[in-house]
Amino acid sequence: MTGVLIVCGAPIGDPRDASPRLAEVLTTADVVAAEDTRRVRRLAHALDVTITGRVISCYDAVEGARAAALTEQLLAGRTVALITDAGMPAVSDPGFRVVAAAAAAGVAVTVVPGPSAVTAALAVSGLPSDRFTFEGFLPRRGGERRSRLRELGAERRTMVFLEAPHRLASGLADLAAVFGADRPAVLCRELTKTWEEIVRGDLGRLVGWATDGREIRGELTLVIGGAPAGPRRPTTTVLTGAATPSTPADAAGGAVATAANGQGADGTRGRSVVGGAAVDDEDAVDDDEPLGPPAPLTPAELADAVAGHEAAGLSRADARRAVMAAYNVSRADVYAALLAARPRNSTGGSA
Repeated sequence: MTGVLIVCGAPIGDPRDASPRLAEVLTTADVVAAEDTRRVRRLAHALDVTITGRVISCYDAVEGARAAALTEQLLAGRTVALITDAGMPAVSDPGFRVVAAAAAAGVAVTVVPGPSAVTAALAVSGLPSDRFTFEGFLPRRGGERRSRLRELGAERRTMVFLEAPHRLASGLADLAAVFGADRPAVLCRELTKTWEEIVRGDLGRLVGWATDGREIRGELTLVIGGAPAGPRRPTTTVLTGAATPSTPADAAGGAVATAANGQGADGTRGRSVVGGAAVDDEDAVDDDEPLGPPAPLTPAELADAVAGHEAAGLSRADARRAVMAAYNVSRADVYAALLAARPRNSTGGSA
């Protein structure tokens, strides 16, 4: 008789959101396959339960090999619990290959439903939710990201994306350039955690919020309204309402941010409670997402981005700053791009 694979939804921040069924499965499973073995043990401690089965790691880099080994365990009649750090396995998280291998082998697969950043963000966004599409993480490279967004330019359904903090500014800038700066958008940060923050506005305003010098940490979920009815709008690099460092009072460009704990929405690094102990929010950042700058733009694209900010009403200096922050490029790079974009017979003032 074969065993059963149990796909377990884990809390996305607050361990109190775990279901009694999850606690039961963690205590009774023969094998617990976890994205991070340390985190699942901390979760068990927070739930005041003891994992009695074997705990093995099952993260992206090893999932292929683990899928075969876990299928053998299942065919031998053992119960395997599959769990990731937060949310549902196999949904922009490890687990797809394990589930596919088990199903192909004829093993029963069941689920312990749990919290999801996707549906949680959609529910609090205030954007239409009768039809939506989940797009996961956008490509890391700027050119590939913009190409993907152009494919989605006419999408009428509400869209949900995940993003890493170090790519948020450049990702939002590309979204605003392709979808239009006035497209409704809501950014959810650290949902269900101590420093939960929800920023509402449009894409242009979210660009301003993300580029005003704040330090952004934690888990990010972005909900964007679908394309309006009628002919498709041409893509544009104009980021209406982008904030500038010289106007701190308007740093969010009109975006409205709310924090669940009543604190100011200033992006301050917080601490959340996991397993009875305070944990820095940086621990919640996806470890599989290597830190690093976004892919550089060509000089022509940098010049276009500056021109877009100027068309939105920013001064030349503020437009440069916004592009430097959004794309993680130096002042010299922006200056060189503007010089290269000048007509050869130009006799105008300084760039």
